[in-house]
Amino acid sequence: MPKKLDYKLTDEQLETLEQAIRQEKDVRVAKRATSIRLLHQGHRVEEVGEMLLVNPVTIYHWYHRWQANGLEGLRDARRSGRPRKADEAYCRALEEALECEPAEYGYEFAIWTVERLGDHLAKETGKVLSQDRLRVVMQEMGYVYRRPTEDLNHAQDQDAHDQAEALIEGLKKGPNEGILSSSLWTKQP
Repeated sequence: MPKKLDYKLTDEQLETLEQAIRQEKDVRVAKRATSIRLLHQGHRVEEVGEMLLVNPVTIYHWYHRWQANGLEGLRDARRSGRPRKADEAYCRALEEALECEPAEYGYEFAIWTVERLGDHLAKETGKVLSQDRLRVVMQEMGYVYRRPTEDLNHAQDQDAHDQAEALIEGLKKGPNEGILSSSLWTKQP
């Protein structure tokens, strides 16, 4: 017969779990910490599995990982697989490109689009990312797209601008004070 496990935690361990449940960004770690706390509170493994919609064997697995490595044991291990194309060098090149105007690289356009940025980075780094993946990388790095603001003050006729300002001021003062109506129907005073 297997040895019965004692799920009681020290005050320090319990505080670590409580903090992880409240502040952990990875919801999987928070869920696993919750399962350990529920075991500490006296719930059976089967009950905890039912509450969290997890197989009881998984709850045992989480508990043993907690016992062996603490909170770090509740995190997912790095998965093997192909390394990211957007490595540190790629991200550095991306930051450098976004800090400069495209003209500084000899381009004839004035605004970086995702497509243009991807093409530029492919030339610089030799790594080609899809536009969707490049958007995700940029979002992970904290970049957001905003529309360019166009300042047309240099193209304005200053006299026409002053006349329009005077007209607006007249409209603010009251109706029909020396301003002709543009309506076809007017009421006689």
